[in-house]
Amino acid sequence: MLVHFMLVHSFSTYRLLVLFGCFFILFPFVGISQEKESLYKPLISAEKMEFLDNIYMSMNMRMGFRSYIFRGGDHDYQGNQFVNEYTALNIRAKVHEKVRINFRNRFNKTANVQSLDQLGNNIELAYMEVDFTPRLQVKFGRQYAFFGGYEYSFSGMDVMEYNDIQNNALVYVTGVGLEYEVSSTQSFGFQVLNSRTMHYQDKYGDDVADNIQEPDWPVEVVGRWVGQFFDGKLETRYSYSYSREVKDKGTQYITLGHRYKNNKLSIMHDFAYSYEQVDTKGVATEIIGDGNIAQKVMYIENWIRTEYEFNPRFTGLLTLMTNNTFGKYFNNTSGDKKQLRRSYGVIPTVYYRPFEDINLRFFLTYILRYYDYTNFSKQEFGATSYNRNEIRLGIIAPLRFL
Repeated sequence: MLVHFMLVHSFSTYRLLVLFGCFFILFPFVGISQEKESLYKPLISAEKMEFLDNIYMSMNMRMGFRSYIFRGGDHDYQGNQFVNEYTALNIRAKVHEKVRINFRNRFNKTANVQSLDQLGNNIELAYMEVDFTPRLQVKFGRQYAFFGGYEYSFSGMDVMEYNDIQNNALVYVTGVGLEYEVSSTQSFGFQVLNSRTMHYQDKYGDDVADNIQEPDWPVEVVGRWVGQFFDGKLETRYSYSYSREVKDKGTQYITLGHRYKNNKLSIMHDFAYSYEQVDTKGVATEIIGDGNIAQKVMYIENWIRTEYEFNPRFTGLLTLMTNNTFGKYFNNTSGDKKQLRRSYGVIPTVYYRPFEDINLRFFLTYILRYYDYTNFSKQEFGATSYNRNEIRLGIIAPLRFL
């Protein structure tokens, strides 16, 4: 019995020794084989690495705490809150030597699919850009309109408060646009776009007068000139657009933008004029308040922004803005032009940038807006003037992750 146990135990031990010996003998060859396979078949090929180098992905955000006070007329309230003011996913990619794509999803907007161009309202950009020549690029898809001025040229992440026209303008629409670079300092752009993203009935419903009808094509045509002078110290961004939202009634919009800049100082001024046979901004419609879309309205604006870099950490900004709103069609009758409202804005801001290798900024800003209604608006429509005072403290972060 004892002999039998010793034989079985010896045989088991022998098998274990053989297995361990085979493992240690073969293991180096297995490692070599895996190493060779990793050398010949990398997880990401060189072609894929080159493709990834041509992709830019970022999460851009502005988040902060706001404390605000409204005073005047029916506007008598105040509040404090954290708010995600701007959150967007941006993807840009070069998919071919002469073809690029640009996509931006703005999470602060509703995702309702628009009935005219069949994209969600949250999709601000979804276009393809093709280089037909080294100087001629053409965009296809939902894109930004080629409006002039510098207020419009900033990302929404970097604008604390828009003036009234830009705050209410529809700037992301579907169509075709081309840009032609005449020289290193001069370029022209031209677009043919839908003037809106929704069908007539979905946008206006029954809130229209009898003389407003559906057009065959709600179209917008935009032209823009961008120029540089005096070694880039002076820049211009001019544009003219004509859009037709309803039949036989259109909007003419002119923007003249100028910028002077040197090493630390940048001064921008925009002048904007919009004459609208049917109110597309909604400001005059809200003032008149008769249940119909306002007609024959005019908006005139001035916008100034000054930036000064005190040092690499701190930058100061001051934005000034005014808007004048006019109307000349009241009670279904065209009459003399009447001023309805003036608005003013003063916005000083300080940026603090703690890191050199990433454009992450903390900000502190004060916003003063005053809306002054004319005696005509007060008497005819019961409007009352009011003001808004607001302090914001937060962070701006364009975070690239690919």
